[in-house]
Amino acid sequence: MVNLDEIKKDLDKALSSIKKRIIICAGTGCVANGSIKVYEEFLSIAKKNNFEITIDLKKEDEGKDISLASSGCQGFCQMGPLVTILPDEILYTKVKASDVIEIFEESIKKNNIIDRLLYLNPSTKETCKGVNEIPFYTRQKRIMLKNCGRIDAESINEYIRIGGYLMAKKTVLEMSSEQICKEILESGLRGRGGGGFPTGKKWEFTRIEKSEKKYLICNGDEGDPGAFMDRSVMEGNPHLLIEGMIIAAIAVGADEGYVYVRTEYPLAVKRVEKAIKDATETGILGENIFDSGKKFNLHVMEGAGAFVCGEETALMASVEGKRGMPTPKPPFPAQKGLFGKPTVINNVETLATVPIIMQMGANEFKKIGTPNSSGTKTFAITGHVINTGLIEVPFGTTIGEIIGDIAGGVIDENGKIDNDAFKAVQIGGPSGGCLTKKDWNLPVEYETLKAAGAMVGSGGLVVMNNTTCMVQIADFFMQFTQNESCGKCVPCREGTKQIKAMLEDIRNGNSNQETLNHLKNLAKVVQKASLCGLGKTAPNPVLSTLKNFEDEYHSHVFDKRCHTGQCANLTIYEILDDKCVGCSACSRKCPVGAITGELKKNYKINQSLCIKCGVCQQTCKFGAIVKK
Repeated sequence: MVNLDEIKKDLDKALSSIKKRIIICAGTGCVANGSIKVYEEFLSIAKKNNFEITIDLKKEDEGKDISLASSGCQGFCQMGPLVTILPDEILYTKVKASDVIEIFEESIKKNNIIDRLLYLNPSTKETCKGVNEIPFYTRQKRIMLKNCGRIDAESINEYIRIGGYLMAKKTVLEMSSEQICKEILESGLRGRGGGGFPTGKKWEFTRIEKSEKKYLICNGDEGDPGAFMDRSVMEGNPHLLIEGMIIAAIAVGADEGYVYVRTEYPLAVKRVEKAIKDATETGILGENIFDSGKKFNLHVMEGAGAFVCGEETALMASVEGKRGMPTPKPPFPAQKGLFGKPTVINNVETLATVPIIMQMGANEFKKIGTPNSSGTKTFAITGHVINTGLIEVPFGTTIGEIIGDIAGGVIDENGKIDNDAFKAVQIGGPSGGCLTKKDWNLPVEYETLKAAGAMVGSGGLVVMNNTTCMVQIADFFMQFTQNESCGKCVPCREGTKQIKAMLEDIRNGNSNQETLNHLKNLAKVVQKASLCGLGKTAPNPVLSTLKNFEDEYHSHVFDKRCHTGQCANLTIYEILDDKCVGCSACSRKCPVGAITGELKKNYKINQSLCIKCGVCQQTCKFGAIVKK
């Protein structure tokens, strides 16, 4: 049997004797910005300086000079590539390969800090040495993401060193399936993929089914625009996911599992596959896990990227080699799932939380969050904020705390911090809804968000300032869901198409009161009559923007104006008399001759000829042309 305690002891001893540990973020965002080149440069310079270096921590590495590791996503995506130096707790941001020689000479050899590579707090104008000083990190509570940026994502030894697989071993050898289900139920863990169904109940439903064969599926088909929470866990700590799946499999009696990952996540696929291979070779997965006589085999299944395959029954159809289309419930997967056998399906974040609950205990876990929404939730925050990236906060944290504190505040049209410029936040992806200024102090919980017309969803947060057109936002999400509709049921297939057409009419100035009436009524029909969750939630962005931004819709429909200038056909370009110098640049650039005037006198735009291309505004150097 693999001796986890002995491996941990040996690796702790080896690491404590190594002088410096350098961790380069190798999540998708940092890789795209050049972190692999940074990693290779560190490796090259260390070898040139004759430093003893380890890149995969082992017992034999005791006493070496440097440990070089590539981690998963550290969350601070906007500031990548990120380089962490331990034990000094230094975090360097926006590191280039050309910076490595200076880091090596100053911080590795001389223990000096390079101020220009530290994070500069835009509010205080002070540099922050590391994560313990950066507000983006200090205002979070990272329990599931804690080790994503602190360990080598592809090393099973590193995961074992931090106590990995101890809870899986305990559940396999010491706990009954009933005890595991009870512990998860008492913890209050709810599904992190959207609906928030109690995980312990879902497991119990499957556990009590009588069947010689049961399956466990991890839903990693993360399709929301702007969402990358599950991807980051699979890339940054795949063994945490595998440990959670082992515990879940023992709880329900499954002996085979699938990690369903969309093929657009090649790095996640690669790291999960390697983690499965290493765990199998170690005896943690396979035909005789932990020498217990129990088996659990795990496979990776790549999906084609269809959003509808995030729905349970459509996902199972895809795994079976069929077209990913949902089927009516009941029967539920717990009774008749993959290949007709009882099946449990949870998303990545839910399963990765399970080992943490088993380690903390259900009662301690319940102390985090709120009575009805225990624990933490990860969010991918993007849009008009200072700090975009991946965060983890306890349930009950308010929208304002997430946007104003952790994300650093809202950016106005001039790129300055101004929370008064906040207009809305789309939460829950295409299936969610828009929250507004009145929701600034709204706590993030399943029930409170649902009551406000939104949902937790998988955890996407898109922040918008007052330059955003909410009709355009509704149009964008409807275009997405219409494209992703599988076409099986008429309400979703045809309803989303007609809703999209009405939104286009509104944005093009071809609408009236009847259009608004039809839009609202059809959205409610699609919401009630669609077969699966995709169709039922598709109208949410439309209904929430109609409710919260009714005046903006009225402006488009009755005044034929888009005051943000995002809808070209409803935008008016005007030349300000007090700023126009009569240089004629705009007139000479106008492709349709809509601008006339005399040199050194005010020019005018003929609105009947203007095609709303915006070339005149881009050409003017004096800010004399504005959208109205």
